[in-house]
Amino acid sequence: MNKKPYIVVEWNDTESSAKGWLCAYNFVNHYCGGGTRMHPTVTKEEVVRLATTMGYKYKACESQTTGGCKGGIAYDYKAPDAKDVLRRYLTAMAPYINAGVSIGGDLGVDYGDVLEILDDLDIGLPQTKEMRNDPKIQKYIQNHDDACDLTYDGFKMYDMITGYGCAHSLDEAWKFRNGKNGARVVLQGFGCVGASMAYCLDEMGYKIVGIADANCLVTCEDGLDVKKLVETKKPKGEMDPEYFKDNYVVRSNTEWLDVDCDILVPAALEDVINKDNAHKVKASLIVEAANIPVTEEADEILAKKDVDICVDFVANLGGIRIYEALVFGIIDKIPQDIVDDTTSIIRRQTKLIFEEAKKQGKTQREVAREIFTPDVFDTPDI
Repeated sequence: MNKKPYIVVEWNDTESSAKGWLCAYNFVNHYCGGGTRMHPTVTKEEVVRLATTMGYKYKACESQTTGGCKGGIAYDYKAPDAKDVLRRYLTAMAPYINAGVSIGGDLGVDYGDVLEILDDLDIGLPQTKEMRNDPKIQKYIQNHDDACDLTYDGFKMYDMITGYGCAHSLDEAWKFRNGKNGARVVLQGFGCVGASMAYCLDEMGYKIVGIADANCLVTCEDGLDVKKLVETKKPKGEMDPEYFKDNYVVRSNTEWLDVDCDILVPAALEDVINKDNAHKVKASLIVEAANIPVTEEADEILAKKDVDICVDFVANLGGIRIYEALVFGIIDKIPQDIVDDTTSIIRRQTKLIFEEAKKQGKTQREVAREIFTPDVFDTPDI
């Protein structure tokens, strides 16, 4: 059973209808990390669940330095004043950030905007006192900052690393299942994670037959031209219909579960596969590129259907692993080394989970929760 989170803080904006929360699930060495998301549907309960997942995620990436936290703002990330709302939220959370709560970007929040605002607030990259007084850590942080501007396959490092990690988790699981070559994949979500994952899977030889974004679902039995869709993608994860080919079928984005496929990838919001629609899943493998996209009720239905799952806190740990590896000097700021470090640990943990699930006759999530339960609960840096 999960321990309750260490602290949950609520914020109410004074200049808009925005409301937000910060949840620190656990501290390790007085430090915890996680992203901040902005979306009209964000709730306190969601932020707590996400922070809990972050605790498991840091354990899964074998961190000895960081626990899990999460920030969430209930507001439209497309609104003209969204960045101002983010600034006021981070200002309110400054005492916690200065006490070792390291919050970055997530759905609807650009990590670059977070770093810019924290610099404006004279906070900089969130650190503990011990980190600030360690010359080596300061050098590593500079490496991290430099790496933020590096690119890989045309993507900024933070824009691709989670998606590429998810692609490698998918590939490891599919090979464990002895899945067929050129498997058909449907992605729900085409932001940084969905787009980079689609690109990586396309390079691996998988066939992307459907992508749903905030506006529509586009499908093609012969496979979508992923590179063109990525190249022409609009801001905030939207495809540009102007570049759709004549053989593409455009449908409502609510119909993504209706597309016949081998592998399904929820890569956007939470709880999108639930008790009301889990019976519609046609795939034999789900890869959780988003955080908590499958509900507990859906888990039970999917288990009866023999659907395997690449669990979120392993499959999509790329964003925290790159931070961990650079800020604490595990690797240098070399793009290929960063990618190799992240994908190798994700492949190793994915294989371990699938092997143990088969051996024990349990679901992948049951096994993953047992293996990666957080076991360190320190205090803030005060």
